[in-house]
Amino acid sequence: MRFASQVLLLQVATVSAVVAVCAGAFTWLGVLQLRQEAEASALAIARTVAEDSDVRSAVQLYSADPGTPAGSHLASGPLQPLAERVREHTGALFVVITDDHGIRLAHPDAARLGEQVSTSFADALAGRETVAWEAGTLGESARAKVPVRAEDGGDPVGEVSVGFASASVFGSLPGLLTAIGAASAGALAIGVGASWLLRRRLTRVTLGLQPEEFAALVQDRAAVLDGVGEGVLAVTPEGIVSVCNGRAAELLGVTGAAQALVGLPIAEAGVHPRVATLVVAGEPVVGETFVVGGRVLYVDLRRVERDGRDLGAVAVIRDRTDLVSLTERLDAVGSMTNALRAQRHEFANRLHVIAGLIDSDRTEAARAFLDDVVARGPLKFPIEHADRLQEPYLQALLGAKGVEAAERGVLLSLGPETLVLGAVADAEDVAAVIGNLVDNAVRAAVEGDEPRWVEVELLDDGDTLYATVSDSGRGLRHDPVSGAGAGSESLDGDAVHGLGFGLPLSRDIARRRGGDVWAVEPGGDGRGAVFCARLPGTVVAAVTPVSGGPA
Repeated sequence: MRFASQVLLLQVATVSAVVAVCAGAFTWLGVLQLRQEAEASALAIARTVAEDSDVRSAVQLYSADPGTPAGSHLASGPLQPLAERVREHTGALFVVITDDHGIRLAHPDAARLGEQVSTSFADALAGRETVAWEAGTLGESARAKVPVRAEDGGDPVGEVSVGFASASVFGSLPGLLTAIGAASAGALAIGVGASWLLRRRLTRVTLGLQPEEFAALVQDRAAVLDGVGEGVLAVTPEGIVSVCNGRAAELLGVTGAAQALVGLPIAEAGVHPRVATLVVAGEPVVGETFVVGGRVLYVDLRRVERDGRDLGAVAVIRDRTDLVSLTERLDAVGSMTNALRAQRHEFANRLHVIAGLIDSDRTEAARAFLDDVVARGPLKFPIEHADRLQEPYLQALLGAKGVEAAERGVLLSLGPETLVLGAVADAEDVAAVIGNLVDNAVRAAVEGDEPRWVEVELLDDGDTLYATVSDSGRGLRHDPVSGAGAGSESLDGDAVHGLGFGLPLSRDIARRRGGDVWAVEPGGDGRGAVFCARLPGTVVAAVTPVSGGPA
């Protein structure tokens, strides 16, 4: 049996039990009330009769007579007619008047006049009024016994007993029971109807799932949310956060525990504004890309429906920082490799030229050719003042970037403060950071006015490499290092590098080494931007010979 049906049966049983208890209680109270009303009526009638002066004088006379009066005399006496009139007017079963010996002076059955009553009259003669249900010669009845006192108010000289038959007392009980039954049936019908509506509501709210299925869902949800490496953020159709695992809070840079976000409007949860806008809009999104806190995040968004009901939206957030960083490093290393390959090829050609000159005994020509190679460098890169840099890795990297810049109409030059005495020890990090800075500067210069140029200055100090890159562009419209402004907005997959991701990733690479990347001059008003990078541990310091040592 399904859980909703079990709940319905339990509610119906509960309502039935409550209705039965209430019906029994009302029935008992009704019977009790009828009994009390009958007893009160009997007591009131008995008091009225006992206070009648004719009754008191007559009873006193009969009590003073030591003998027992005859029944025929009592039937024609003053008390019997009076008692019968009272009984007929009140509907009582009997109105009995006795003397101080319990002899009936008035009784509905005239044949019993002059006989002693069948029930005790001691309390009345003692001056006490009593009310009780007793069985006498006329059957069970609710009766009241009241003492009849002498005319001077002295001791009791008899009693008045008034009773109502149980049949007359409970004559209205069937009607009362009918009313209680009707009310109980109505209450039961309302309870069953409410239980049925609640069952329908429960089935709809729980989507027809059973408790054991809920338990399995909770376990699966905990396993999925805490076991996956992606962030999961779900909101209701009203924009209220319903699910947020710890990974999502971490990736989105939300402070506080993830569970604290549940129940908050997405706009107040502190998530990235663009993410909040997408989630509230609810349109399906695949591979939406953001930069949040130096991380490159991919967001997939789906609407969730069940049985035609909109349950909200779920966003899956993936961290692609390492992937994009590796891609940038590979691009930089690829450029450097191509430059080194070209350098090797031309160096081999020059060696052939030198070998040919030597073989033909043209020593002076070979010497002049070597001097020209030393003066202009091993490869003719389109870089102004290329002779200021002799470190092979940096020379190859900037040579490749110079070729790319020249193809776009930008002149790449080395600044006058360039001086690298050591050798690059971590080519990947150096290529990723400096290559990205140069690529961004070339792009900015292309968007600027003539002449278009990019200047790079490199300086090493111990094992730390410093780089300064300036351009002739139009300056910064936002802070691309921190990711604020346009650089933090969503970008297409073909326009990722250098338009919001490269600089935050370069900064991340530098900071991992204890360095940094920062904007020295934002530029603007005809001036380009200037960026600096500090990369500790990327250079093997040059060994300076000790003076006075062995030659």
